[in-house]
Amino acid sequence: MIAADRIQSMGSAPARSLITVTAGILIAIGLFLAAQGGWIYAKAAIAQVLLERAFAQSMTSGLPVKPWSWADTWPVARIEAPRLGASAIALKGASGQALAFGPGHLDNTPQAGEEGMAVYAAHRDTHFTFLKDIKENDQIRITRRDGQAFTFRVTHMAVARWDEAEIDPNARGVHLVLATCFPFDAVTSGPLRYLVYADLEESAAPRRSKNPLPARR
Repeated sequence: MIAADRIQSMGSAPARSLITVTAGILIAIGLFLAAQGGWIYAKAAIAQVLLERAFAQSMTSGLPVKPWSWADTWPVARIEAPRLGASAIALKGASGQALAFGPGHLDNTPQAGEEGMAVYAAHRDTHFTFLKDIKENDQIRITRRDGQAFTFRVTHMAVARWDEAEIDPNARGVHLVLATCFPFDAVTSGPLRYLVYADLEESAAPRRSKNPLPARR
């Protein structure tokens, strides 16, 4: 009996060793993934600090200031939704790098406060998540890097395909569109866009763009 127990004990030792090694590997993988996820959030937080600093410097100097040396974009405005307490630094253009860190101001549209329709786009699961809670008559405040601030009033929301959206950069008056992907809870990207339309609330005369676009036909 003693010999049999000894043989059984010897046979179970490798099994316990394998379980221990496997558990160690799984724990190590879990720690790696947790650290990687933490680094992503830390990097995003650091990026927002750098964007805020670059935007403040830009407002002081009147010149574009890159948030980091290798950036292909720079802050151009701050977008705020006062009722929701939401705020985001908007960047020039809608390149992949720009949208990774904030809303992007579409280059072929005027600046907020100028004649026409200014358009800012961002991801639905990050900087424009708050759009799902926007309501008609909400205020949207845009502060540009030149220090000028404009308040817009939301007129309506719409859902449309990206190639069928009613966006005219040369529209008469001073307008604003905030755009993001739709639906908000989708896992993959699709052709639909959620569009928030707003008109200038202030009575100040609109500025005309320095580089007006040709009229659409």
